[in-house]
Amino acid sequence: MKKGYLTLENGEVFEGVLIGDVSEGKGEVVFNTSMTGYQEIVSDPSYAGQIITFCYPLIGNVGINLLDNESRALSLAGVVVSDLCTAPSHYQSVKTFADHLAQFGVPCLAEVDTRALVKKVRVHGTMKGVIADRPADRAAFFQDWDAPEDWVKCVSTKEIRRYDGSGPHVVLIDYGYKKSILDALLQAGCRVTVVPYDTPFETIRVLKPNGIVFSNGPGDPMVLKPWFPEIKRLAETYPALGICLGHQLIAAAHGAAIGKLLFGHRGGNHPVKDTETGKVWMTTQNHSYVVKEETVDEHLFRITYKNVNDGSVEGLKHRHLPVETVQFHPEAHPGPRDAEHIFHRFINSMKYAGEVHHAVATRN
Repeated sequence: MKKGYLTLENGEVFEGVLIGDVSEGKGEVVFNTSMTGYQEIVSDPSYAGQIITFCYPLIGNVGINLLDNESRALSLAGVVVSDLCTAPSHYQSVKTFADHLAQFGVPCLAEVDTRALVKKVRVHGTMKGVIADRPADRAAFFQDWDAPEDWVKCVSTKEIRRYDGSGPHVVLIDYGYKKSILDALLQAGCRVTVVPYDTPFETIRVLKPNGIVFSNGPGDPMVLKPWFPEIKRLAETYPALGICLGHQLIAAAHGAAIGKLLFGHRGGNHPVKDTETGKVWMTTQNHSYVVKEETVDEHLFRITYKNVNDGSVEGLKHRHLPVETVQFHPEAHPGPRDAEHIFHRFINSMKYAGEVHHAVATRN
């Protein structure tokens, strides 16, 4: 096997073994604490441009199946693991984890001391890194860093897609949505139209939606600042649900500031407290950026959820309009399903808004 190296922007180098023919990958080095769901994790478009380090030591033991991909292609920049299984055992497995990464040109570095690497990231924060067959020339590499800022543009659909259903019509704005969000809406009976992230208000209005879902996605929400007026107008016109990046975009469009965590929240066991009931939900998360609590307009929004570990904002609810946002993933995949009720609440808000509209129209 060929030796490989992960070089961090602070100059530290981690040695391992390169898997497959892809020998270089550049990205932001992050880590995920989930013990299951590696297939869903690597296919989540929110990881575009990032190198994922898996904390769980054994990856690939059940192979790759045809059901659990969260997108049609892989957008991440690389994968770092400790022990990579090359002989998976599962009745649904169709290929190995290594073959899956190779199919989409994603480099993988195995036999790495991932515990030591994660400790470095926790201390220094997320850092740029490069996977290569030799330690990188730090000065030359990071001087020529050419990663795009607008990762949403890279992963969003380029065309409108329609999915039939008998219930309310939902427009899902694709900032890099996970398939499980679409599945959750379809399973609830919704008719869903997926639109590109830069679809203007007037085009969406013509589609006559009953509600809007602002999806998850990669990167800094402030890159999408030119679209804040459109996002604000949509959220103030239709019942809306913002998930992860969608949560940040709705908040920022209404004047809130966005900050970046030292090393982010990525995993399937993040505790979130309901500020009204005091109940704690276990949630799946994947994000670096957060809404700054002190900048939320308390006359417009109330904070509905907070992270138990660090107190960061995990959800907002508009005080006058049917608009709700969550920083975590109610569809999970992988992870616990504690927060599935958020989809039901959103669907009920669409039905209620429709009933109110019908009642007003009848009176007039």
